[in-house]
Amino acid sequence: MKMINKYLPFLLLLLVLFCMPLLVEAQCPMCRMTAESNLANGGQEGEGLNNGILYMLATPYLLIGVIGYVWWRNRKKDDEVELETK
Repeated sequence: MKMINKYLPFLLLLLVLFCMPLLVEAQCPMCRMTAESNLANGGQEGEGLNNGILYMLATPYLLIGVIGYVWWRNRKKDDEVELETK
């Protein structure tokens, strides 16, 4: 059981990475039209726009994941201390 608990966060991260698509694009129609016209004229701003959108999309999920992991780890330590005192 200790081995499963030790590797559970790693396995969950691995599962999430396998479920993610390799190419994700998320833009509103106006942004998409502007980015496509810029790329057609030889500009590079369209690629940066896609990366910025993905960065903003991922940030809340990463924050919630980190907070959840810290909470889970501290809760686990509290449970172990409680078991030792009984």
